[in-house]
Amino acid sequence: MTPIEAAFDWVEQSPLSMWVRGESMLAFPLILSAHTLGMGFLAGISAGIDLRLLGLANRVPVSALAKFYPVMWLALVVSFVSGTLLLIGYPYKAFTNPLFYVKLALIAAAVYLVVRIRRDVLLHPAPGADNVLRRGRLFAAASLASWVGIIFTGRLLAYTYTWLRVGMPNNF
Repeated sequence: MTPIEAAFDWVEQSPLSMWVRGESMLAFPLILSAHTLGMGFLAGISAGIDLRLLGLANRVPVSALAKFYPVMWLALVVSFVSGTLLLIGYPYKAFTNPLFYVKLALIAAAVYLVVRIRRDVLLHPAPGADNVLRRGRLFAAASLASWVGIIFTGRLLAYTYTWLRVGMPNNF
């Protein structure tokens, strides 16, 4: 066993990891449900803002969309905490899957774009100006693509792993 495998094995044998994986029959389903709800709110609100910037619901003032950000930040915290718990449950499964790194990169891009949309578009002194809306449309298109990619890679992570746990291949 390599030192990295030993570290993953140590995490997998920890009480928290074992609790997430099944000592409690409710832990994994509840954590996964919290992750799904958090991602739903986060990606859903962001998609709503993105679609408004792309031209849908033109009667909604762009500046009013900034009011949704506290809910998005709460959803981000819920998603981060639940995602970390899921990672602790199956660290080797995640870290040996290249899609996990794609998902992390997409999350970083999406959060960056959410912050830029708020700062450069929604809180701009003239959010309806043509140059602001043009930049907002670019950010919104990239943000929407990022959220779709996050959801897609997240779902694929459940089915595309090579190793479930240290020493336990997918077809075990």
